[in-house]
Amino acid sequence: MKPKSPVQPNLLGRINERQVLRSLLFSGACSRADLTRLTGMAAPTVSKAVESLLLAGLLEENEPAAGFGRPAKRLSLTSRNAQVLGFVIDKDRCRIVSSALDGAINPALTREFATPERYETLLDLAVSNAHTLIEREGIKTEGVGISVPGLVDYRNMRGVLSPNVPITNGKSPAADLQERLNIPCVMAQEEHALCLAERLCGSAKGMSDFAMLDVSTGVGLGVMNAGRPLLGHSGLAGEIGHITVELSGAVCACGNHGCLETVACDSALSRQISKRLQQPVSIEHIVEMVRAGELTIDAELRSLKEYLAVALAAVINLYNPALLCVYGRMFELDAGLFDAVVARARQRALGPSSADCNIVLARGSKRQGAVAVIVEHIVDGIVPEEAREAGSGLPGLQAAGGPPGGVL
Repeated sequence: MKPKSPVQPNLLGRINERQVLRSLLFSGACSRADLTRLTGMAAPTVSKAVESLLLAGLLEENEPAAGFGRPAKRLSLTSRNAQVLGFVIDKDRCRIVSSALDGAINPALTREFATPERYETLLDLAVSNAHTLIEREGIKTEGVGISVPGLVDYRNMRGVLSPNVPITNGKSPAADLQERLNIPCVMAQEEHALCLAERLCGSAKGMSDFAMLDVSTGVGLGVMNAGRPLLGHSGLAGEIGHITVELSGAVCACGNHGCLETVACDSALSRQISKRLQQPVSIEHIVEMVRAGELTIDAELRSLKEYLAVALAAVINLYNPALLCVYGRMFELDAGLFDAVVARARQRALGPSSADCNIVLARGSKRQGAVAVIVEHIVDGIVPEEAREAGSGLPGLQAAGGPPGGVL
């Protein structure tokens, strides 16, 4: 007697639907024939998956442009009647954005507020701002993706240690917002979110192996290995910013002295310039003043360049990535700064690893990262994690308090 297949028809159908969604996500609008070619599935199988996704409201069918012959209708992730929200929690300001399911953010639908000192106030502000976007007539909100700074324990879906936003320590913004908003909410550590953004719409589009160095608020690292972020035992891997580089250096927000992020990020540069000017200035204000010729920061940039080179070389030597993306506002200060940092990093890194690594500026943003988190949940959540192939997004990335796939 032939053994029964462990893959049930319903599960097999969901696997096919997920494959169709991923193909559209990374390839853009396609016809059914295009999807048949991209997925390698039979045409009837593609059609069945497409009809199910159209019925679920995750896809929409668009009339072809006028032309010769009978061009096929093109399918895309829905944008007319559905949205996802991205919620970025950051040191000074929080932002909530609306996006289509393909990750395209609508700039006109952005809400922001100053990061409060109390966690309950953070939730209240997030809920009130999110409601202004959720309550748009005729638009279904499929879920909220949340980008969280600091360490995230993915086993318990809680913030563990956030030196820059300590009100999230021990808290689960995803669970708390899901309870209040009654829609799926998913959270990810901000460097992992940035990785997903870069893979969705940046320089790493569709790639499964690359690294992301974030040198904005602090210094954080995300490493994508075979399509999944390298998490470590509890999801806490990649905290390169808290490697000591100056034994008697400045006190870091983590409590240690001389951490890399005290000397090699946007916030570190802001602190140095603020101290010199004897008034607080943000990285945005510094960029404006430098561009207007009101401020010269050559000495600070020389020091910054050396420490940034140390950070890049460390990533190259430790992880041997084929692609290293670097995210930060500081590179807007000087057109030659990024190239100078890369050149110095290659001098410091091991030759074979450096030669094998392409180093580029990140094209994604934290807002796109938060959106990518919920898009990843919607697409991959169709199939239970144990049934997915290796290399599928964040392990355990699911709506707080509910099973993957709860959005369908």
